[in-house]
Amino acid sequence: MIDHVGINVSDWEASKTFYDAAMGAIGAKLMMMIPEEHTGGVKVGGYGRQKPDFWLSGAGEQGPGRHYAFAVGTRSEVDAFYKAAMAHGGRDNGAPGLRPHYHPDYYGAFVLDPDGNNVEAVCHAAE
Repeated sequence: MIDHVGINVSDWEASKTFYDAAMGAIGAKLMMMIPEEHTGGVKVGGYGRQKPDFWLSGAGEQGPGRHYAFAVGTRSEVDAFYKAAMAHGGRDNGAPGLRPHYHPDYYGAFVLDPDGNNVEAVCHAAE
């Protein structure tokens, strides 16, 4: 059910050095950096073994600073998640759609929950 998680870090370079070593010790590595033109100039990178599962954001502390992504099987489930979340107190943080800067088949929607956590539904299937 959990597809990936992310945390904010206050010092990108120190955190990258730490996680490069710690993740390397368990067979994971920095697999992807999101282009800064898609992040508002913030360094965002994903660590993993087969795909990025653990993300660092150099944005520092912004609200709770947590990110949870739930894997779903279809794009229509992403759309339904977004619609339900928005109708029940969520705030838009990225409407449903393709995110080709992550991966060509990455279809996701992002909402902020009532506490400001960034919650996402993501489908990796090509439709």
